[in-house]
Amino acid sequence: MEMSQYLEVFIEESREHIQSCNENLLKLENDPENLELINEVFRSAHTLKGMSATMGFEDMANLTHQMENVLDGVRNGKYKFSSELLDIIFMAIDHLESMVNSIAAGGEGKEDVSDAINKLKMIESGKIVNQLDTTQTAEIDQANISKTNLNYDQFEITVLEQANEQGYKVYEVSVFIRPDCLLKAARVYMVFDVLEKIGDIIKSVPNVEQLEEEQFDNEFVVTIVTHDSIEDIEKKVMKVSEIEKVTVVPLKISDLKKVNNEDSSDEQKNVSQNVEGQKKKEASSAKKTTDKKITLSNKTIRVNIERLDALMNLFEELVIDRGRLDQIAKELNHQELSETVEKMSRVTNDLQSVVLTMRMVPVEAVFNRFPKMVRSLSRELGKKIHLQIIGQETELDRTVIDEIGDPLVHLLRNSVDHGIEMPEERLRKGKPEEGTIQLKAYHSGNHVFIEITDDGAGINREKVARKAVEKGIITEEQMNQLTDKEIFNLILTSGFSTADKISDISGRGVGLDVVKNTIESLGGTISVHSEENVGTTFLIQLPLTLSIISVMLVEVQREKYAIPLTSIIETAIFKKSEIYYAHEQPVIDFRGKVVPILSLQEIFQVPKVIEGNDYISTVIIRKGDKLAGLVVDSFIGQEEIVLKSLGNYLTNVFAISGATILGDGQVALIIDCNALIK
Repeated sequence: MEMSQYLEVFIEESREHIQSCNENLLKLENDPENLELINEVFRSAHTLKGMSATMGFEDMANLTHQMENVLDGVRNGKYKFSSELLDIIFMAIDHLESMVNSIAAGGEGKEDVSDAINKLKMIESGKIVNQLDTTQTAEIDQANISKTNLNYDQFEITVLEQANEQGYKVYEVSVFIRPDCLLKAARVYMVFDVLEKIGDIIKSVPNVEQLEEEQFDNEFVVTIVTHDSIEDIEKKVMKVSEIEKVTVVPLKISDLKKVNNEDSSDEQKNVSQNVEGQKKKEASSAKKTTDKKITLSNKTIRVNIERLDALMNLFEELVIDRGRLDQIAKELNHQELSETVEKMSRVTNDLQSVVLTMRMVPVEAVFNRFPKMVRSLSRELGKKIHLQIIGQETELDRTVIDEIGDPLVHLLRNSVDHGIEMPEERLRKGKPEEGTIQLKAYHSGNHVFIEITDDGAGINREKVARKAVEKGIITEEQMNQLTDKEIFNLILTSGFSTADKISDISGRGVGLDVVKNTIESLGGTISVHSEENVGTTFLIQLPLTLSIISVMLVEVQREKYAIPLTSIIETAIFKKSEIYYAHEQPVIDFRGKVVPILSLQEIFQVPKVIEGNDYISTVIIRKGDKLAGLVVDSFIGQEEIVLKSLGNYLTNVFAISGATILGDGQVALIIDCNALIK
């Protein structure tokens, strides 16, 4: 069987199940008695085991099999759920994540998981996690033993009685599956197939649904009516592979009657009808449930992002052709053609909205990996930290989602390491022992804002200012003139760190300049707000999408350029006589500020074909707190454009972030304002 065609599905679903395990295990730590959560984790581990075994990834299959054994012991009350047990399961999940990433990168998914497997086995043997006391264990064992003495309701007793009267023998068949069996549900199915060929199955414990979900240890019991002998039943079932033992016990109907003292003849007459009616009802209910599941599952499909990119490219071609048709209609003054083009414009606008919506992904895709990370770091540092996530349903373009993960990791690590104090220090300050970090996302206009707030030590203004003076970032005179906000934002400068000692947690003193550069490359901004002993907030502003951006189209000689609106403050027209020079740099007085001006014609070496006049058209742009004026020949107007890369042949072109094709078929280069302001 060719498995490569299923590899992509395997990788996607494995990641979903691993994430589900992470989320539910974190919830379990706060609610260890929640059996539903334990079952969810067990089901995810079981599914991972089955998928990896089917795909031939042995290390994954072995590790998940051992995880499944431990989780089964937890839900059956055999082991106590504790933080130590959780650490070991998380270690196993980290291995699984690493193996899935290896497979996704084209590897074989092999990894040394012996340490994790050994620790999981030690949990099973009781060497790591304390088991329940001997009295409780004895009670559990007794409960397991009693499972073989099944309880039957009146309907089942009557059916067995009728079968006995017709000459059938009634047996309880106990089947023991080998402990190392990877696909227990498959073995159960094969056993049922054998038994159904030799008789009728009346009852099973656990029930069929639990057996399919593998919600049992290694034993299950089936009640069967048949003409076959005990020896024949045992031989036929033992032919199924990975079956360790089969025990067949004959049942006496008279012994079952003690569970039911009602002996009404009218009730006896209606039993068979009730059984049949009940079966029909269950079958109908099962069908409805199946239909419902099918309906739900068909509402979503997975689509590779490359296909959406291809769809966007085709849409752009459509926009270009629409623009040309519009020009032709105007030139010919053809009414019907104009009406058709107008309708086409409305349809393409709707299509653009649909394509963009398809590319939007909830930030949950990034946020969901942080709770486990914060838990791990807080335990490593001996701190107590609660991560609160708000607005994970907020949507961003997939291209932004892919890039924003690493900066957020760095900021969260910084809050855990430098922000939140040790428990004893927090108590001395009159704060709760447990610190709180809030990760919040929300929409505002055409932007998404992400806030990372902690209630920790805050930033010491004096310490930051002194460090900045030492490193030559600011002068002593500037230190006293800068506002608190300007001082706090200095921590985003390259190589800046106030850490007294270097640690692996928050970047080994590299500082937060990498975070700032990444966010600015996405067309976003980051700022810092802090109050000493109260806490710190990092505020990130990001564009909704990088595919469609709003720009100001300008003309430089005969060439067209696009300037992103996110960088523009306003447009202005100055007289040439208003230009001054400071350190040989042309500047203008803009609202009381000295702003340098840059000629796009000189920067991009545009051939001069139009003579200028006494006025200069200027676009005032901003990068953080710095301003600059871009000199252009004329303003064309505001448009929404599709951002296109320049391809592999035009890499690292100065101050150009991409290009777009306009409605009339012309190409306009998109200016990277961040590169122009130093």
